[in-house]
This record gives sequence, structure tokens and C-alpha cells, in this order.
Amino acid sequence: MSAVETWSLAAVLGSAVLLIILERRAPYNPGQPLLRDGFWNDLVLYCFVQSYVLGVLIARLVGYVDAQTGWSRLHLVTHWPPLVQMIFFTITHDLYIYLFHRWQHNSPVLWRLHEAHHSAKYVDWLAGVRSHSLEIFINQTVEFAPLVLLGATPEVIVVKGAVSAIWGMFIHSNIDVRLGRLQYVFNGPEMHRWHHSNANAAHGKNYSTKFAFWDWMFGTAYFPDRDAVRAGDYGVTERRYREDFPVGYFAQHAYPFLPSNAPDAPDAPAAALADAGPTITAVVPRQS
Repeated sequence: MSAVETWSLAAVLGSAVLLIILERRAPYNPGQPLLRDGFWNDLVLYCFVQSYVLGVLIARLVGYVDAQTGWSRLHLVTHWPPLVQMIFFTITHDLYIYLFHRWQHNSPVLWRLHEAHHSAKYVDWLAGVRSHSLEIFINQTVEFAPLVLLGATPEVIVVKGAVSAIWGMFIHSNIDVRLGRLQYVFNGPEMHRWHHSNANAAHGKNYSTKFAFWDWMFGTAYFPDRDAVRAGDYGVTERRYREDFPVGYFAQHAYPFLPSNAPDAPDAPAAALADAGPTITAVVPRQS
């Protein structure tokens, strides 16, 4: 393991510990348990097992594409300063995530994959890892394939992955963070908790991950003046959550493919839902 990999792993683990401490000291929703429902399912199966397996699969897929095309040997961005590479790939990937995330909330098909992420009734530092493996496979392939194929330096690839992991924990953390005017630029727990809430006014809002300015630019920002999301008001809406949503990893993975009780996309316009066609029995994600 290189020094950059060691320090990046230490940063991710240290950030997790720091967020846990801050959740105890300055919680957004006081009284939320550390070992909440689904904690071990999220930590062991989603965080460790799924992340490892997908990391291997994505690396092999990207390696295969590179072997067939030879694009990385063109070194298209290799000679850029590492900081410029980092900024370029972070911004472009974040725009993709915003657009794809918004599509997931407006597509009855893609919502079936994304629904697991919104099934968490407690939003905390670990809640962000609960995402269907097909969703993660798509998003992380889109994240890391350009880095490799365009010839980004290895250090940039490692640091980019660490930043994504840390930011994902941060925006889901149960911390009473007040970023002030920075919230117009950087996404934080203040805005993202509303994305997980059941407030009608927050539906179709706050799709950003790292940069909040995507939501402000495209008219999807929702940031009420310190109006708090109450504990227990997460992931529970009539249209996008059922009380019978399974709690186990394998059941949650099988759920999108079950023919019964197919949900509507929660943020899709009513007219679009009316034209959505028959009940969806399987999901085959596609990129456009």
C-alpha cells in the first residue's frame, strides 16, 4: 500500500470516528441511537462486503476497457497538475451525479434501485452506504473509468475516492451543522437531510452531493430557515416508501425485481406517471 493510499484510508476512518463523536456532541436530531435499526446490515454488508466486491469488479471492467482501447496510454490529462486534475474530475463527476440522481427520482424504473437508499429511517454518518449494488456499480464506474482512461495520476484516483467517501458520510451525518452562505456552494447535512425527509415541500429537491450550486442553478434547492426535520420523519412518504420494505441486504437487493407493489417515482410529474405504462417487473439500468 502506497503512502497516499495509507493516508487516504486513515482520513476516511478518522473522519468516520470524528463524525460519530460530533453526532453525540451536537446532534441534529437528539436521541438518535448509534446502533440504530439496520446498523450492522449497513456497516458489514453494504460498507465492507459490497464496497470490496464492487471495487474488484469495477477495476476489472475498467482495466478490460483500457486494454481494448489503450486510452490511458494517450495520457490526455497526465501532465495536468494533480490539483487541476482533482478539481476537473470532482466537478464533472458531481454534475453527473446530480443529473443521474434527479433522473432516479423521476423514473419509475431507476427509482426501484434508488429506493433502498431512502429506506433508512435514521439518517446518520453510515446511512449513505445503503445503496443498491447496481446503482453503485453504475455511479462508481462512471466516476473511476474517466480517471483511468484519461490518464489521471494514481494519487488523484485514490484521493478522489477518499473525498467521495468522506463527503458521503458528512452530508448524511446527524450533526447540527450551519454552513451559512457556504451552503450556496457546498452541500452539507443542512440541505441533504431535507432530501431524505417526508416533507411535501422537499420532494424533488436537493439532489446535489458535493456542490450545492447545482440545485441553486437548476431550481431544485430547498433550504428553509432553520426549520428542522424531526426525528422519525425520514424516508417515509406515501408514494416512495412502504412499511413492508425489507430490512435485510439480500431482500433489499431482490426487492426491485419483484413484480408486486411497484412504486411510482416519487418526484415525477403526475402526467409522466400516468404514461409510465404497466407495472415494472425487472430493472435493466441504462445510461443515455
